[in-house]
Amino acid sequence: MAQPPRPTMNQDSAFFWEGTLAGELRIQRCSECGRLRHPPGPMCPTCNSLEWDSVVASGRGEVYSFIVHHHPPVYGLETPFAVAVVALEEGTRIVGNVVGRDPSEIEVGMPVEVRFVPVDGEWTLPQWQPREE
Repeated sequence: MAQPPRPTMNQDSAFFWEGTLAGELRIQRCSECGRLRHPPGPMCPTCNSLEWDSVVASGRGEVYSFIVHHHPPVYGLETPFAVAVVALEEGTRIVGNVVGRDPSEIEVGMPVEVRFVPVDGEWTLPQWQPREE
């Protein structure tokens, strides 16, 4: 089966991808002001600190915004597919595909939870599935 494009892994994001392999949704946190941020980066956009750690998020949130991708084709993915910005319970947002529901049924405000989808032995994608309240 064809695989989707690999994400970029660097010194700022390695902890995140190591977390997905372990079945954890790790979010970067500024050690100075405590702000959560995603995507990960070297400096806090609030206080400019270079010190950070991470927290394990609940993996629960709701669809903040989304699109349904029809064209152009994306290698390794079957169209149409939904890509959402998910507002996590912890207060930050993260982007990912919504699975387990026809894209036409996805709505803003829909409760979702993370689902870790292994792609190969080296990386796992966090994706979002609808959750029942």
